[in-house]
Amino acid sequence: MMPVTLPRRSGVFPALLKAMRPKQWAKNVFVFAGLFFDGKALDGAWAWRSVVAFVLFSLVSSAVYLVNDLLDIEKDRLHPTKRLRPLACGALSPRVAQAAVVVLLGAGIPAAFALNPAFGATLLGYAVLMFVYSARLKSIVIVDVMVVAAGFVLRVFGGSVVVDVTRFSPWLYVCTTLGALFIALNKRRHELLLLAENANGHRSSLQGYSVPFLDEMTALVASSALVTYSFYTFSAPNLPLNHGMMLTIPFVIYGIFRYMYLIHNHNLGGAPEDVVLGDRPLIVASLLWALTAGIVIYGPSLF
Repeated sequence: MMPVTLPRRSGVFPALLKAMRPKQWAKNVFVFAGLFFDGKALDGAWAWRSVVAFVLFSLVSSAVYLVNDLLDIEKDRLHPTKRLRPLACGALSPRVAQAAVVVLLGAGIPAAFALNPAFGATLLGYAVLMFVYSARLKSIVIVDVMVVAAGFVLRVFGGSVVVDVTRFSPWLYVCTTLGALFIALNKRRHELLLLAENANGHRSSLQGYSVPFLDEMTALVASSALVTYSFYTFSAPNLPLNHGMMLTIPFVIYGIFRYMYLIHNHNLGGAPEDVVLGDRPLIVASLLWALTAGIVIYGPSLF
């Protein structure tokens, strides 16, 4: 087992905040999908409800991360980077983490039901699914990545019900599923290469994967995602009849290719949020996609 390096203690709160993984709150941006694609992003009341939904998803997802780390303390100590997590390295007491889970769930779930009953049920379902994932499902090959994808779909669905979406295209749920699978498969690939012979000791499902198998699945998912997104751009009921949304397809193609380039040529992928937020070309492509999509969706009502 790798030696555990104990960091200098700087207080309970900084360690707890780090264990809550605020960088991964970026994943909850999917909550805004319904608001954006249904053309309600410029409506302050709906936008505010989406912001609240984002915050609540972030609180509950942090509780999920804490539970995951509590269950995986010993396994994380075998990982070259996860061993530095607050619980694994001893900077955060398990009792404090357990108390934080109770507080986060006790505040987040009731607030979600108060915001919107359907959203509350969605957030509760997400929490239950992720807890089962942490306890069991992440050890089952293929099922593990499918559950991760389901978590992203629940984010999109929750964000849609909270703003009463009426014109959200089903194609975007399929795109979300495929995009999440794409990221999850590449994360498994990174773990498999990084841990080598110790992979099974950290995550038992990794013994069911191989790099060629993951590469084949990634290629299938990536191509399916591109086709599905393309269908969305000219078939969604709320888009202009001139098919202007098709102008965003090149940015999606570039984004997928760029991500694969970083995975295969720079051995990244262990932390998807770091890949996306740390690569300038990916950031530029994302901003150009958002700008183009925004003009297509909101342009007719503004000009």
